[in-house]
Amino acid sequence: MKSNRRSFLSNSSKIAVAGASGVLPGLSQAKSKKTSANDKITVGLVGARNMGFGILNHALNQPGVECGAICDIDNDVLDMRIPEVEEKQGKRPGRYKDFRKFMENKDLDAVIVGTPDHWHCLITVAACEAGKDVYVEKPMANSIGECNVMVETARKYKRIVQVGQQQRSGRLWMDVMDRIRSGQIGQLRKVQIWANFNYGVGRPVVPDTPVPEGVDFDMWLGPAPERTFNPSRFHGSWRMFWDYGGGLMTDWGVHLIDMALWAKDVTDFPLATVSTGGNFSHPDFAHETYDTMSVGWQMKDYVINWEHTAGTQNGPYGRLYGLAFIGNDATIVADRSGFELFPEMEGGEYKVPAIPKQGGRETHEPHVQNFLECIKTREEPHCNVETGRLVAAYAHTANIALRTNSRLDWDPSVGNFGGNEKANELITPGYRKPWKLPKI
Repeated sequence: MKSNRRSFLSNSSKIAVAGASGVLPGLSQAKSKKTSANDKITVGLVGARNMGFGILNHALNQPGVECGAICDIDNDVLDMRIPEVEEKQGKRPGRYKDFRKFMENKDLDAVIVGTPDHWHCLITVAACEAGKDVYVEKPMANSIGECNVMVETARKYKRIVQVGQQQRSGRLWMDVMDRIRSGQIGQLRKVQIWANFNYGVGRPVVPDTPVPEGVDFDMWLGPAPERTFNPSRFHGSWRMFWDYGGGLMTDWGVHLIDMALWAKDVTDFPLATVSTGGNFSHPDFAHETYDTMSVGWQMKDYVINWEHTAGTQNGPYGRLYGLAFIGNDATIVADRSGFELFPEMEGGEYKVPAIPKQGGRETHEPHVQNFLECIKTREEPHCNVETGRLVAAYAHTANIALRTNSRLDWDPSVGNFGGNEKANELITPGYRKPWKLPKI
């Protein structure tokens, strides 16, 4: 397994990314620094409106953790979050609107990145360079190329980086993986994934408006192309536009694809990716990412399939999202609420005993706890940068396949999609000046 991981890292580092430098340092380098178990951990947050603030709250619920600073481009968000943190911890955190000034705060041990996806790379790199550990929300970045830069940066500066794929810290999912690996469902041949959510069609189309007072919209855009302000592609709906996110595929996809890969400890790109779909509904809603999508990833010894129909909230087995791990002897169906096992029949009898639904629990807090523990021990977190990159690559590859209307075959010898120039152009985004993709 370690040799496969090294092979994957070496191959993927060859992607045409500015400053890519080849083979990455070994995973053990993250263990170079240890802190006392009694040390206080001071965290800072960049992007405080939604999920990032939730992660911060989970961190502050742990003993010995303090918030030292919050950074956001929106004064309204800062005006709301800073008093909440002050009330919770009895101390007012620093206030910032520019993450570069925020990174100069030497009191911060770790940074939570809760911004839109197109900012994940620059902020994570800046934090690592400043000697801070990072909890970065998923997907790890808005492109495969940016993910590569983040991996190289984390390893060069020997930082702990936990990616917010919190199911990796969930007992329910660990139990599912144990049952699959122990042979309880027989040979795993196929994983069916589905994720149907109303929000996937974005928000109603509305005219452009002036930038809201107190919002630094140019900073919000950052490396993305210059664009007018529109509330339907800002707070709460930005991920339905290619410059900032990848729709349901990268939002829910990374969580669920991660489980399909974890079932066989996959560390490599798929042999092939095919996607079908488009924007077939809700013309009065603003979105560029696809509202209807089917994807197939050809693996070495099994198949992974994905389905979503945005604007609906129903799915197989009465679950609007989930996975079905299909084996010769049984199928395990799982989502965050729990899992159940449906056995196959042979000779009028079940091949294995049926298992009624087993409940699950919220996994953000144990994922944050794992991150904080790894800051102290310098051990690898449950979802490190290599895992975050791999899963993001699967999701981005699915989107790229449909955007280019092509079957994608990954060429590990060069780290791209071979002669498919249109697909290769989508591996790494161009950055708007004065922002530049970091060179590591």
